[in-house]
Amino acid sequence: MNWVDFYLVCFLVGFGLSALALLAGSVHLHWPHVHLPHGAHVPHGAQGFKGGQMPWFNFGTIAAFLAWFGGTGYLLERYYSVWFVAALAFSTLSGLAAASVVFWFLAKVLVAHEAPLDPADYDMTGVLGRLSIPIRQGGTGELIYSQEGTRRVAGARSEDGIAIPKGAEVMVTRYERGIAYVRPWADPLED
Repeated sequence: MNWVDFYLVCFLVGFGLSALALLAGSVHLHWPHVHLPHGAHVPHGAQGFKGGQMPWFNFGTIAAFLAWFGGTGYLLERYYSVWFVAALAFSTLSGLAAASVVFWFLAKVLVAHEAPLDPADYDMTGVLGRLSIPIRQGGTGELIYSQEGTRRVAGARSEDGIAIPKGAEVMVTRYERGIAYVRPWADPLED
């Protein structure tokens, strides 16, 4: 294997990984997960992007490096007959530049506003809302409420089994199997 072949293989692997990632994202392909045995040690940084930190070496940056390293090296060796040390240096710089652009895009654009989900932010107990469909005695209605800046809808039943009219403000007392159990809410400061 000579340098031309080496660069071509690097380019094909990098381009193939990029194409595979594009197709996997387009058709929502789910890859198998690796489950570690109980008590296995996971190195720091391999647990995800905690605290906004993203590892330099990830699938996207490796694929970009290989594609640009291989492509640049192949063109320099095959068509320009550049001295192999110079071709290796230019190819490495090209690969690092491409990997840096991909890393910057991932870190500053795609993952910049990511935050871990806190289950307490989505707890339904205590949520205030308004009924868009009335609750008949012993029946089910519809609750419209706002949570985490998003307008949401849920099925609602009266906590006491009483009828509650449309448009009434209610408070969720518990949430079970997709149904919010509510009671009429009155502002204590309005008295």
